[in-house]
Amino acid sequence: MSARPIDVICQHSADGTIIPLRVRFADENGERQIFSIKGYRDLSHRGTRTMPDGVYVKDTTLIFECKIIVHNQERIINLYYEPNGLIWKMTDSR
Repeated sequence: MSARPIDVICQHSADGTIIPLRVRFADENGERQIFSIKGYRDLSHRGTRTMPDGVYVKDTTLIFECKIIVHNQERIINLYYEPNGLIWKMTDSR
């Protein structure tokens, strides 16, 4: 599975923590939609490795497993952010 670029709206806390709030990407019909993140787990800083979805990450990569609702169905997505690259990427469980 390949990670695709995505728009992410996030909160930056005073302690440097980043919290993803919303994502924007094209839905199944090709229309760009905004989805609120209903819950997330921070999987960052656990070493260099290949994630189960095939994405290679470094210890500096920020990784969030997020729950969103698409067409009244829960969907789990993974968000990846490499601070040096300034690009958010996403994979999903479809």
